Amino acid sequence: MTIIAVDAAYKEHIAFVAGVVFDQWDDDRPADITSKPISGFDKYVPGEFYRRELTGILELLKDYRIKPDHIIVDGYVYLDGVRKAGLGKYLYEALGGKVSVIGVAKAAFKGIPDEFRLYRGQSRKPLYVTSAGVETSLAKRWVLTMKGPYRRPDLLRLVDQVCRRLAVEG
Repeated sequence: MTIIAVDAAYKEHIAFVAGVVFDQWDDDRPADITSKPISGFDKYVPGEFYRRELTGILELLKDYRIKPDHIIVDGYVYLDGVRKAGLGKYLYEALGGKVSVIGVAKAAFKGIPDEFRLYRGQSRKPLYVTSAGVETSLAKRWVLTMKGPYRRPDLLRLVDQVCRRLAVEG
């Protein structure tokens, strides 16, 4: 099994997309870390966040020939949990529905039902987990089994740190 967590950070006109690849949900370290600077990405448009990140994620997967079984995005698959498409849903469709996509968001989207909350560790603040290609209840169990004592699993924190560091250095 191959799992990749992806994220992006921005500096001026360059997006720095990073991916942390791992084999099992409870891995404590990545099998690989990939990254790619992307220019020419779409500008941020309120309500269309996905346009900004989708291109970079697809290029990262293509360039590194990563064929994941599951992709974790920093954000939502469905903004309302079930219908309103977010970044993860657009990614799922772009990959022809052949790879499950799990969204792990740190902030609540207006109107997201409580059933998408996931509490990890001792945190009183939830994560919000949505998915396509796999039942959300299973996706939540997988995220819950990921290593790390904090609200965000260690490998998700790592991908965030990698792309942010690249943006600072870039």
